[in-house]
Amino acid sequence: MTLSKPTARQAVLREADAEADRQLNTLTGWHRFIDGPPAPPDLASRSAWQQMPVSERDLYDEDRLDHHARMLTIATSFVEKTAICGRRLVLLNRHAISARRGLIVSGPAGTGKTIAITQLGRSHELLDRARHPHVTDRIPVVYVTVPPAATARMIGTEFARFLGLPVRARSNMTDIIEAVVGVCTDTRTGLVLVDELHNISLTSRHGAEVADTLKYFSERLPATFIYAGIDIAESSLLTGTRGAQIAGRFTLIPSRPFPYNSEWKGLVATMEDTLRLHDHRPGTLTSLDRFLHDHTGGMIGSLSHAIRGAAIDAILTGTEKITKKSLQAIPLDHTAHTTASMATKTATCR
Repeated sequence: MTLSKPTARQAVLREADAEADRQLNTLTGWHRFIDGPPAPPDLASRSAWQQMPVSERDLYDEDRLDHHARMLTIATSFVEKTAICGRRLVLLNRHAISARRGLIVSGPAGTGKTIAITQLGRSHELLDRARHPHVTDRIPVVYVTVPPAATARMIGTEFARFLGLPVRARSNMTDIIEAVVGVCTDTRTGLVLVDELHNISLTSRHGAEVADTLKYFSERLPATFIYAGIDIAESSLLTGTRGAQIAGRFTLIPSRPFPYNSEWKGLVATMEDTLRLHDHRPGTLTSLDRFLHDHTGGMIGSLSHAIRGAAIDAILTGTEKITKKSLQAIPLDHTAHTTASMATKTATCR
């Protein structure tokens, strides 16, 4: 049976609502991420759009709003570097029985660290699926985030939550660790992604215990561990006895704001190609790529937020196009403003 257009769009919106409740740090949410987002909606002709009944037009616009609300993943040089380095470590660790090497992705907020490690995880899982078709009992990748003010029990619970393991009030750390290690070993987990590592401070007792717990997991699991966090290279995590152990086993990849170069221009052009707006003139954003770099401080997260936000406003207001003025109307994060202001002052001094 062929669904009518309104019914089909309602199905898309229900799917979007369901997806909003699923996060990367659950196995279900991770699988949805691996399977990828739905295809971008087709852009109807302006005349067809204007002639739609109000109810159908509202659903059509909601479909476009949902499309622009999604975070676009672009294969930047930083993402590719992380993927290559991570893949190399997985291969080098394949037959290691101890002292496995890991990777730390460190840098300012908004520079694409989470995108890089999750794309590494996605490529690893897709390769595992290709090698083991029709096998459904494998969990090749585990993704967890470190909670603020984390304790050892909290980080153990994050692992258990991703795997769907119940953690009862009477469960002690040994129970949690053994359950996690047992499931990960049985399901052939080969890559563990630990995000928000900056929430650990080795200067506190709880932070030191979290670091020790992660180290213990890495020793018990035949997997490659990938860490990501804000400015880890300058934090206490790489100092002292515990920090020296981490620094001695982990390769560091720094993330930075993008310089204004051909890659930045390509990022802007790629994002512009994804727009589904009726009156947007192609090339408008590429002609503003210098302004966008100055405006966002070269932060890819801020660039994506500005363009997606302006696209959403264009649909909500009916203007159906993005302009320099509409981009300036999107509030950006403080880091982007600070970086952009510093860049402007530096240019002025020159």
